[in-house]
Amino acid sequence: MKNRKREKIIFLFFIIFIFFFTASFQNFRSNKEKKHRSHFFRNEIKSINKGFPFHSRINRYAPDQILVKFKASLGTQAVEAFIAAYQTKKIKRIPRINVYQLQIPKNVTVEEMLFILKQNPDVEYAEPNYKVHISVTPNDKYFRDQYSLFNSGQDIYWIPGSPQGKERADIKATEAWEETIGDEEILIAVIDTGVDLNHPDIKNKIFSSGRDFVNNDFDATDDNGHGTHVAGIAAAETNNRIGIAGVAWNCKILPVKVLDKIGEGYIDDVSDGIIWAVDKGANVINMSFGGIVNFGEGTVPKTLQNSLKDAYEKDVILVAAAGNDGGPVNWPASSEYCLAVAATNYTDERVTFLNSGELWESNYGSEIDVAAPGEWIISLWPEELTPVGFDSYAWAPGTSMSTAHVSGLAALIKSIKPWLKASEIMNVIRYSADDVNSADYPGKDEFIGYGRINMEKALVPIKITNKK
Repeated sequence: MKNRKREKIIFLFFIIFIFFFTASFQNFRSNKEKKHRSHFFRNEIKSINKGFPFHSRINRYAPDQILVKFKASLGTQAVEAFIAAYQTKKIKRIPRINVYQLQIPKNVTVEEMLFILKQNPDVEYAEPNYKVHISVTPNDKYFRDQYSLFNSGQDIYWIPGSPQGKERADIKATEAWEETIGDEEILIAVIDTGVDLNHPDIKNKIFSSGRDFVNNDFDATDDNGHGTHVAGIAAAETNNRIGIAGVAWNCKILPVKVLDKIGEGYIDDVSDGIIWAVDKGANVINMSFGGIVNFGEGTVPKTLQNSLKDAYEKDVILVAAAGNDGGPVNWPASSEYCLAVAATNYTDERVTFLNSGELWESNYGSEIDVAAPGEWIISLWPEELTPVGFDSYAWAPGTSMSTAHVSGLAALIKSIKPWLKASEIMNVIRYSADDVNSADYPGKDEFIGYGRINMEKALVPIKITNKK
């Protein structure tokens, strides 16, 4: 039985080795040869966690308590008089280290009391009574394989002998989830090939059946697979013991189908899709597609540019894939209104893609803002396109996948700070990124921009530093 299973896995591994969706639908409806795309499915992955629940960090410390250690020279009676003088009350004392847990007056904040006590020479230190909690580790079946969210140096695609990740070459998702898992009122529009509306790992996260501009109806069902994969990365249902974890646990997905079953579409549909998504209340628009820059470097078709400008001015965060062919940044990523996303891998290096026997790279140029993991990314796959006997999940590489990680982060920032403008959220994402190629290209560069995104820094403002 084990040999048969092993033979089945090896056969699939070599026959359908990798799914590749180029972040380009250049020369629409042309007779050019379509780029090779394949995908690798698997029906079993070992889980690595025990299903720890999420613990919300509404307050990081007790709002009415402090911990105080007095100087050793202060006797017991003096300490009691001190506590009474500051109108505090002793809750308990930790004898071995001689620390007092004090309840502070109702009309005084923790910060105010700490400031007052730190001025007193008899106080060795005073600090909040911080909360502690278990790690935010979702119990999703395939979370262990999502190195992009938490990289422990694990095997990347489960097969023994596969490449191993570099420890913490990830986007620091588990730390960021301690801050927020998103607001269900925040909407991510996935403008793509549609979404599998009935996939068990996302059906409860879909805002509506969406809009299909290819077939001119209101059923944005995915007949390609790419859009479902992207949507899952951004916001698959999380901590539900199946499938994968989405970056934005609670945020909703709005499917907008502008690409057909072979992944091609037209600018008019894309522009219509952007405008429709804005009108439906989208806070973030994910565009994991693109066209080659054949109108001059940095040029975006005017119709598309106008729809992007309209969305941006309405404070919608626009996130777009740079492209995968090692050339200039594709549009719409090259637009000034978009965050242009490049791809890194499980060792924090810029991604090289194998496409039809040729090595291609994540696109580059001055327009690149940030990067995110985009190699061997596991996510949802439409059930109707999944072979019998396999789970409806697949691996995929590309800046398309990188873009979905960034869209999820943008939705989390909007969740926790809804008053921020689109431009401000885009800057938070830029300036909180980790400059992982600083040894060769310090500061912003044309390969990964400001760096690989860091969700923890982006959601904890004190950690942000502006990189020039």
